[in-house]
Amino acid sequence: MNTGGTNAAEWAGHDLGERTVAYDEREVILYALAVGAPAGDLDLVFEERLRALPTFALTKAQWAPDALGSLGAFDTRTAVHGSQRLVVREPLPPAGELTMTARVARVWDKGGAAVFEVEVDSEFFLATWSLFAPGCGGFGGERGPSAPTRPQIAPAHQVRLDTSPNQAALYRLLGDRHHMHIDPEAAKAAGMPRPFLHGLCTLAAVTLPLADAVGAHPADLTELAGRFAAPVFPGDRLDLRTWDADGAVVFEAAVNGTPVLTGGRAVFREAQPRVTR
Repeated sequence: MNTGGTNAAEWAGHDLGERTVAYDEREVILYALAVGAPAGDLDLVFEERLRALPTFALTKAQWAPDALGSLGAFDTRTAVHGSQRLVVREPLPPAGELTMTARVARVWDKGGAAVFEVEVDSEFFLATWSLFAPGCGGFGGERGPSAPTRPQIAPAHQVRLDTSPNQAALYRLLGDRHHMHIDPEAAKAAGMPRPFLHGLCTLAAVTLPLADAVGAHPADLTELAGRFAAPVFPGDRLDLRTWDADGAVVFEAAVNGTPVLTGGRAVFREAQPRVTR
């Protein structure tokens, strides 16, 4: 049952405003390093030939879901980032400005919880945050789509991704400085045994080995989606399984057999040649 003062359904269509943010090559390089790009991938870490990873846009659009929480739509202490989608319209320049508009596109009723879908729109991308908010459901709305299922066949690829023990500390310099990603006491207060990795960092990090597995370039990502099933801790090893499906890469990731990313889907355009050492 909805325990808030406002029916969650009333937030559907709510305008979250417009924002223009500037960024430079330093941020683009820092982002690439934070999500696991090696120093040898010069087109991701060297300003002379730099290509921005498309998921970098998500660090600049994070203001929108944060704004909804600050307006009191849900309890920010208990709401969690359930899933993420990204559609790339144009490649991001290595430095420049992003003008974005945001709104609450939909609110789904899951019974004991509501799912708020926040859309951030720009000429370069459309990004959608799905925020799972306990205690906000039960208002009689539609439940929304079911979680996608993986193909019931053998995977096309099995890939290993080793996260860095310093990865959360590095990624938070991109703007998401929630204390639970760095401070052990804040993590414990959030119900975690220790600081954990940002979900958007995990999702972006897997696109690097996914691109390698299918012979694509990570900067040629055009679509991405994934559901956050369990936390990932800095230093964890992720085991990825992938399937080919109608031009897309369907994937899931697990840590020690426990799914951490499910319902994954990535699409890459034809890659440009990589430039390395």
